[in-house]
Amino acid sequence: MPAEKIANILKTLPHKPGIYQHLDKNGKILYIGKAKDLKKRVSSYFTKGHDSARIRVMVSKIVDIQIIITETEFDALLLENNLIKEYQPRYNINLKDDKTYPWICIKKEPFPRIFPTRNLVKDGSEYFGPYASVKVMKTVLGLIRQLYTLRTCKLNLSEENIESGKYRVCLEYHIGNCKGPCEGYQTEVDYLEDVQSARELIKGHLNKVKQMLQEQMQEAATNLQFEEAQKLKEKYEIVDRYQAKSTVVHPGITNVDVYSVFSDAEFAYVNFLKIMDGSVLQSHTLELKKKLEEEDSEILEMAIPELRQRFQSNAREIYVSHEIGLEIPELKIFRPQRGDKKSLIDLSLKNGRYFRLEKLKNIQIIDPDRHVKRLMKQMQQDLRMSVEPRHIECFDNSNIQGTNPVSACVVFKDGKPSKKDYRHFNIKTVEGPDDFASMYEAVYRRYRRLLNEGDDLPQLIVIDGGKGQLSASVKALDDLDLRGKIAILGIAKRLEELYFPGDKYPLYLDKRSETLKVIQRLRDEAHRFGITHHRNRRSKGTFKSELNDIKGIGDESVKLLLRKFRSVKKVQEADLKSLEEVLGLSRAKLVHQHFHSEDSEK
Repeated sequence: MPAEKIANILKTLPHKPGIYQHLDKNGKILYIGKAKDLKKRVSSYFTKGHDSARIRVMVSKIVDIQIIITETEFDALLLENNLIKEYQPRYNINLKDDKTYPWICIKKEPFPRIFPTRNLVKDGSEYFGPYASVKVMKTVLGLIRQLYTLRTCKLNLSEENIESGKYRVCLEYHIGNCKGPCEGYQTEVDYLEDVQSARELIKGHLNKVKQMLQEQMQEAATNLQFEEAQKLKEKYEIVDRYQAKSTVVHPGITNVDVYSVFSDAEFAYVNFLKIMDGSVLQSHTLELKKKLEEEDSEILEMAIPELRQRFQSNAREIYVSHEIGLEIPELKIFRPQRGDKKSLIDLSLKNGRYFRLEKLKNIQIIDPDRHVKRLMKQMQQDLRMSVEPRHIECFDNSNIQGTNPVSACVVFKDGKPSKKDYRHFNIKTVEGPDDFASMYEAVYRRYRRLLNEGDDLPQLIVIDGGKGQLSASVKALDDLDLRGKIAILGIAKRLEELYFPGDKYPLYLDKRSETLKVIQRLRDEAHRFGITHHRNRRSKGTFKSELNDIKGIGDESVKLLLRKFRSVKKVQEADLKSLEEVLGLSRAKLVHQHFHSEDSEK
């Protein structure tokens, strides 16, 4: 029996670091994971309940477990990384990336050339990169061409070929871009000095490059070579401007890697920044498909070795956005909380979010259905719903100077407005400005009608207001026996808190959250629709009341009366003295007489 086999395996697992592989009945690897303690980690899959349905499904398929013990947790992490890329298990995050990135090559040859390439040839040449951004690489190469007169030709500049006079200088020499080593006009020693400076620049050691230029400038000035000194000064200023343009923090922060992570319902995004002398040399965002309910810190742990290996990083210090339980030999890991280092984490997150935003824009254009599915899944997760909120309705109350209350109901389907389903309600049972009672009436009337007509109910109701309006709406659902059948929440305007029935504390979503943006758009659309309805009614005179029929009483007097007494009924019940305080004696008599003429006749 598989259960007995698993139980026996769990008994024999060691308390050592290593990797484990979950296998199905066909011997196929379902999942590969690392552990500081194999016994504790693997046993946890079978000794506790899991909130994630995907984890429960995976565990139900496990019939065998294989382990590999390692010396350290970091060794386990590297092994896990390699095995995941090799076997691509169904339930593991996908670490595969088929893209090829360009490198800068310093060719191993007499008078070395410096050029971009995507092919790494093992001939002793130096390769720097890879560059996730071609633009950054071209900027570096452009700066090298501005500063140094290095050859671009592919000639074999061996000593014999130069001495034999085999070559002639080309146009690059005549326009000042090359010093003519092909005809012996420049020595190899002098040429290699420029190559060394270019090497330091490629590595990002801008302070070293500036120091070398400054020393050469002083030497030229000492030798009264003022024209050469001026040229060197101009080059120094070019490097200085480039550094100032790309400096994001204190220049003392050097040879540091920055890693940040954030995720949505389906994908995680890990951004990597390479910092040297306060400048960003590299920026790359890794998109990872989530297979289980992985924590952001777990994803970061998996991505760091992958990115360090891919970009051949030798940094001995890294900054991370999340606490990670990872110890890497000879590497210091910090999670900065403030200052220049924290600003680097913020910059990394900004780069990652920009990458995601651009990706989502392309998805919306190329595959809108996929965008809707992802958005609905994200909203379901953020709002702790049992189903996706494909159909959402939002209510908002409006009134004019406390009178004539109306409610607006707007409908979103698949995250977009469905204007043909919009409805407005002229509140009939409420006297005066009672938001709670108005909300109860609108919600009750809306869903009583849907039930009577057999129409589809929404998966989510959004109430524009705080706990009071939400409670009134919940009571309406209770009276219709819909409580628990439709999710409902309230959004308070001041801090954009989301309130759930029976929950003491509000939910605060990230201000950049797509879920919050959809809810805000619903709220704003309901408010707009309600205000538009008000304007239309006023323009058509539909708010004309019995007071307008009183001869000698104009619109301004009607407004004053309604502002004071809130309703026509209360104006009718008011005594002459109260009316006089609002309108003066003559107009007060007209109003009082209108409502009490029958009494005076008796």
